[in-house]
Amino acid sequence: MAFTDADMDGAQIDMKAVLGAVWRHRVRIALVTLLLCVLTYVLLSFVPKTYEASASLLVEPRSNIFLRAANDTGNGATGIADSVLMSSQVELVQSSQTLLQVVRSENLVEVAEFNGSRGSPLDPLLALLGRKSDQRNLEQKVLARLAKKVTVIRERDSRVISILVRSEDRELAARIANALAEAHVRRRAELSLNDTVDASDWLESEIEKLRVRVVEAESAVAAFRIQNDLFEGNNNTSLVDQQLSGIAAQITAAQERGNAARSRADLINGLLSSGQPIDGLADVQNSVVIQRLSENKAQLQGQRAQLLATLLPDHPQIRSITAQIREIDKQVLAEGRRVADALQAEAQIEEALTTSLQEELARLKISASSAATSSVKLQELEREAKAQRDLLETYLGRFRDASARTDTGAALPDVRVISVALAPLSPASPKTALILIAIVIVSVSVQIGSILLSELAVGAPSGREQGRTPPIPDGYLKVPSTAEGAAKAVPSHRAPIPPKGRADWSENTALSSARLQALLEELERGGETTLILAALDSQEDCNSLGQYVLERLMEQGRTVAVVDAQSREISEQPGISDLSAGQAEFGEVVFGNENGDLTEVFWGRLPDILPQSDRPGTLVEALADICEIVVVFAEKVSKDSSLPVFSGVDATLVLVAEKAPARGEVEALCADAHALGFKKSVILVAPEQKLHVA
Repeated sequence: MAFTDADMDGAQIDMKAVLGAVWRHRVRIALVTLLLCVLTYVLLSFVPKTYEASASLLVEPRSNIFLRAANDTGNGATGIADSVLMSSQVELVQSSQTLLQVVRSENLVEVAEFNGSRGSPLDPLLALLGRKSDQRNLEQKVLARLAKKVTVIRERDSRVISILVRSEDRELAARIANALAEAHVRRRAELSLNDTVDASDWLESEIEKLRVRVVEAESAVAAFRIQNDLFEGNNNTSLVDQQLSGIAAQITAAQERGNAARSRADLINGLLSSGQPIDGLADVQNSVVIQRLSENKAQLQGQRAQLLATLLPDHPQIRSITAQIREIDKQVLAEGRRVADALQAEAQIEEALTTSLQEELARLKISASSAATSSVKLQELEREAKAQRDLLETYLGRFRDASARTDTGAALPDVRVISVALAPLSPASPKTALILIAIVIVSVSVQIGSILLSELAVGAPSGREQGRTPPIPDGYLKVPSTAEGAAKAVPSHRAPIPPKGRADWSENTALSSARLQALLEELERGGETTLILAALDSQEDCNSLGQYVLERLMEQGRTVAVVDAQSREISEQPGISDLSAGQAEFGEVVFGNENGDLTEVFWGRLPDILPQSDRPGTLVEALADICEIVVVFAEKVSKDSSLPVFSGVDATLVLVAEKAPARGEVEALCADAHALGFKKSVILVAPEQKLHVA
């Protein structure tokens, strides 16, 4: 049955009549519902009850320091994604081999539920004929039935596998679930041991090959050393290198000794040539002759000093002693020349030694060059021997670990049972209570729906009745027109709203008008909820813009909040200045008009707004949650402006300029606004004033 739009508009549902019809048919509804429930219960009583048991497995690597290989740090990753790993484990649990172990361990072949022998009329006949089912075919049938009754799932976002087994015997369901979990754990352990055995066999064969290769490589190194005379000395260095180092050190020492002897000889000769005493030189003092002469000279000088105490300088004894002292000085000078000559001879000897050592060094360099060429091949042979030896040692260590694990059976599978299955108390199917509840709901809903449709069909209005216009009930309020709405939107007191300025924003330039229109459209769509108006030049232009925006919004019936943060007019009521100083609470500074469409916040009773207070910004954010639009009149942009107290508020900053600023100034203003915390800023240019002639 189809209804046109007019029919549907004219049709009215009489809920009282519908409820009355339902009440009249209550007995029928109850009887039909009860009959359906009884029939359903009887049918469900013949359905075999199925119980579901659940066991849980945790899949994760099991690391044990006592069973870990010597070179295994325990931080190895499989490199397999969890989803792939869990899918593989699920397939292993429900594989035929795992299920077959459960069939044999629980002897499911003898269970009537799985072998299909209960109630078969052909069983006695087959027994008389001696034709029983083949045991292998019977196992396959039991395996197929068990696979249908087993469900293996992975728990969401985890490494837990749940094994669900359904059976008509609750105890059997729990036993099968536990047996399947244990069979999977046992199979994973066997697979791990099998892998270890295979690895041991492979390592053993590789070790035998490596031993031969290691012996061959080390023999090649020894033979090459013997053939090329590359013998090693201390610290694993060749004899040629040690000889080169020794001769180089001897040459250096000989040169140092020769230079030192020559320098000392030159010093002695220089002092002798200049007539200066040489007694203070170490080489001269070390001479035995010089030491004896110095002792004699000291004795003579002592005697001369004693005689001068009683005799005159021209006395014969004093002259004799003075002559002896002069003779000793001549002998000292002669001995000094002899010491200098000895040092010169020593320097010449060291030079000759240096020359011979350098010749020996040149000969050894020739031998070392050929040895260096041979050592390249030797190093290659040694690297090969070392690589083979290291690989052999690594394989030997792994083989010992693998053999120990295989001999003791020490392998931990990567799965373990974390929850054993218990015999379920309630059947999984059929859910008698839920089915009966669904029958009741469906039966009652269908019957009530049929009653509703019948009432609609009977109570549909005729065509003549549809043409009538229903009367308008008393108290019906008509939506006011635009003019009426604008008249009602005017607040009773205009204290917080600045007086209208001189600019007429309804007649604006094309660019500024486009920006203003886009801003108003965004306000109407609800994209912006908070405006902060600030003047760059004339405060009157900013006030006129605010008046224009408020009139547009209130003509549309929007709820607006106005915050006066620029007039500095002291009011009797507390305002934003009192709030910033902490002398008023938030609820004390908010005032509404009679119509409820305008919320006002006055300047207050204090002359200034504390610039460090964050309470004005909190007030604006709270008003944005209450009202549809919040308009804040801030002071002219300057160092004393009230604009910074609203820093960080989620609002659009509207800067009003008297003339269009340059592009560089625009970028600077936008950057300053962003630095203050205003993510969005708009610059509007006031329209040019026109001269009106009366």
